[in-house]
Amino acid sequence: MHAIAAIRSFNRAVTRRIGALDERFLGRNRSLGASRLLFEIGPRGSEVRQLRSRLGLDSGYASRLLRNLEREGLVRSGPSPDDGRVRFVELTPEGRRELGILNRLSDRAAAAMVEPLTDRQREALVDAMALVEKLLCAGAVRVELADATSSEGRACLERYFAELAARFEAGFEPAGGVAAAAREFTPPGGAFVVARLDGAVGCGGVRFHGGYGEIKRMWVAPQARGMGIARRILRRLEDLVSDRGLRIVRLDTNRVLAEAQALYRSSGYREIPRFNENPYAHHWFEKTLRPSRSSTAGA
Repeated sequence: MHAIAAIRSFNRAVTRRIGALDERFLGRNRSLGASRLLFEIGPRGSEVRQLRSRLGLDSGYASRLLRNLEREGLVRSGPSPDDGRVRFVELTPEGRRELGILNRLSDRAAAAMVEPLTDRQREALVDAMALVEKLLCAGAVRVELADATSSEGRACLERYFAELAARFEAGFEPAGGVAAAAREFTPPGGAFVVARLDGAVGCGGVRFHGGYGEIKRMWVAPQARGMGIARRILRRLEDLVSDRGLRIVRLDTNRVLAEAQALYRSSGYREIPRFNENPYAHHWFEKTLRPSRSSTAGA
């Protein structure tokens, strides 16, 4: 309850200080929501579905905001250049001018916020803001089941393989390529999860064997590291193994991936002898899982 009260107090202070409740945000004739939409569209434009996802807006509210901006002559919409079935929105010349004004006013408002503070207070505020942003982003991450053979799944695996190729001493070449790797995690023989934060920022897969589950292809995008996402992916994959009625989970890793080894050890894995023929592995780990709630409910 203390945390909830603290968050509500923080929200009240921030919304008041930045003028979020003002119908004329930054002195312009539109709300913070409409102005935020202009910032997100930006000079390069955006697909409407991506705008809704990034800002967490429902379809109806986003459409109303966009219609108002179109009536102001600030944006125009049409088919996406990449997919004619998808709606794309971009700034008009007047919209670009308005965005420039908003950016200048936003800079002035930020400067006015820190101007009364001492140098030490400013540094403390900036550090605290960075930490809050990081923790809020971490709380917004969703780790969900996904199709490894989809474009999203293959893109995650491609980035994972590219990183291994750059980090491994002898490079990395997956047997059969990305498509073959993706098929390893299709049901019923396997499962795949994706961590999402304004798009995919991590993934992991599990293969179900006769007596154990084998976790593979765990990856987190560099910009999303330090948020605990890898640990959440690992826990979700362990749950999938447990839900299958298996008590043992195994995995392997390369010697250069020291951070992965630290994660596994701190998550209760113990090193065991080689259990597979992965030519890129130097360490093999195993963990005994507790029975899942679903498997014990009917016992």
